[in-house]
Amino acid sequence: MLNTLRVLALIPARAGSKRLPKKNTLPLLGKPLISWSIESALKSKYIDEVVVSTDSEEIAAISRKLGAIVPFMRPEELAQDASTTNDVLLHCIEFYKSTHNNFDIVVLLQPTSPMRTAQTIDAALQLFLDKNAKGIISVTECEHSPMWANTLPDDQSLEHFIRADVKGKRSQDLPISYRLNGAIYIFDVASLIKEKGIFYSSGVYAFVMDQHQSVDIDTEVDFRYAEFLMEQEHGCDDK
Repeated sequence: MLNTLRVLALIPARAGSKRLPKKNTLPLLGKPLISWSIESALKSKYIDEVVVSTDSEEIAAISRKLGAIVPFMRPEELAQDASTTNDVLLHCIEFYKSTHNNFDIVVLLQPTSPMRTAQTIDAALQLFLDKNAKGIISVTECEHSPMWANTLPDDQSLEHFIRADVKGKRSQDLPISYRLNGAIYIFDVASLIKEKGIFYSSGVYAFVMDQHQSVDIDTEVDFRYAEFLMEQEHGCDDK
C-alpha cells in the first residue's frame, strides 16, 4: 500500500511471441524469464497484489508457484499479435471491479525487463506519490542522439539526412534525449479508465532509469545480452 492507496502489479505474459518464441518461459540464469519480474514485484514494499495475465497454463503454473495470483485466464481475443497492452490492462481492471476488489493504482511490469529491481519499482511509486501524479512512465537516456537518425528516401541519398543545425556538432554537444524503456508504467486506475488506456499528458511524469536496468528482451540478441550482464553480476540478490 502506498499511503492509503492500494497498489496492483500487473504482469502481462501471453504464450505466443514471433521474434523470440516462448520468451516468457525461457530460462534466464536457470529461472523462467517471467520469474524475475514476479520476484521483484513481490519484494516491493508498496505493492499489495501481483497478478499475471496470461493465456498459457504453463505460465500460469509457474506464476502461481512463485507466489503471483492468476485469477483468470486471458481470453483468446486478447492474446493475439494484434492485441494491445491497453486491452490487457483494462480487462484486468474490469475483472477486479467485477469482484469488488478495487485498487487505486496499477503498476504494469512487462516480463521482458528482468533487470528492473524492487527498489526501482518502489522509487517509481514514491515519485508517483511525491508528484501527486496521474501516471509515471520509465525512460532511459538514448544510447545515441536521435538527431543523428532519420528516414531514408528510396534512393538512399544522405543529402538531407542530418539537419542543418546539427551538422558539424559533436555528439556530446547535443541535448540529452530519452526513450521509453518499457520497464515500468504506473497509473491512477480512475484516470486509466477515463482515458481508456495508457496516456501521455499533464500529470504524467518520466521516471529515469539507468541503461543497465533498461534492457528490454525482444530478440535472441537481447536475451543473450541480458544473460551476459546478469552473469557478470552473479545473479544479484534483488532481481
